[in-house]
Amino acid sequence: MIEASPIDDFYERDREMIFVGTKVNTIVRGRMKRYLDRKGFLEINPVIISPISDPLNHPVDDPTLSYYGHKYRLTKSMIFHKQLALVHFDKIYSFSPNIRIEPIERKSTGRHLAEFTQLDLEVKGVTREYVMDLAEGMINDSIVYVKRSIETEKLNPYLKKYEKPFKKVRYQDAFREFGKNFEATMSADAKEPFWIIDIPLQEREFYDREKDDEEGVLMDMDLIYPHGYGEAISGGEREHEYERILTRISKKGQRAEDFALLLKAAMKGLPPSAGFGIGIERFVRFLTGSEDISSVVLFPKKIGEYVL
Repeated sequence: MIEASPIDDFYERDREMIFVGTKVNTIVRGRMKRYLDRKGFLEINPVIISPISDPLNHPVDDPTLSYYGHKYRLTKSMIFHKQLALVHFDKIYSFSPNIRIEPIERKSTGRHLAEFTQLDLEVKGVTREYVMDLAEGMINDSIVYVKRSIETEKLNPYLKKYEKPFKKVRYQDAFREFGKNFEATMSADAKEPFWIIDIPLQEREFYDREKDDEEGVLMDMDLIYPHGYGEAISGGEREHEYERILTRISKKGQRAEDFALLLKAAMKGLPPSAGFGIGIERFVRFLTGSEDISSVVLFPKKIGEYVL
């Protein structure tokens, strides 16, 4: 049996859907950049390879390469570089390419790709609430501009400017009411975006800040799209003190030596900060009302498939 060629697949794509997705992608990137530039942010270059990258809280393959005798990883997110950037700047963002070789179970979610772009931002000396408000304003601004720029019938029919502030739901409350798959259930029922906040330590990476008054609960958040589109944003306040980072690495059962560069930076001094990442392709999927994220990306890296 001859394996299907990715070239054949490419030529059989729905051209109109690709065009709409690419057009919305272009508008969204430009609008987000303008929004952040006006608020005093500086854009930094994305980091593609580095000795250190996001460990993530779920299993993915971790491709490495040798570069002049040193081990480098492909970027899974720019979390540590964002923290380091704030040594020199106050507000930064980057349109960061991320590589996540996801398990095959995520193939059918409609919202996962092995390669995607994340608008990653970080702000020195602010709270979680500050970046949540920033995210809500940026999303509404982009929605209004996209609706003004694209024919309505080519967009999600439910699309509108949402009332701020978005609803906040504690993780444990959502879990108690809807069970383990609460995110999917709540997203399917929701008519407005909402935040999941105060996520347990075991459900997240070590770098989000643990609450001072509630052990094992983090000052972080996820934004969930309505109408079943799932997670939009992940972020929170960051651990920045050496001893707290070391303790958190230990609590997660990870090895301090794997994060030696981050720990050395913490000893030299990392500023307190908060930030988030929003997947651009997922946002485009939501804006266009597309069933599958791959339909709005020109060269989608589909999970488990041989692709261009």
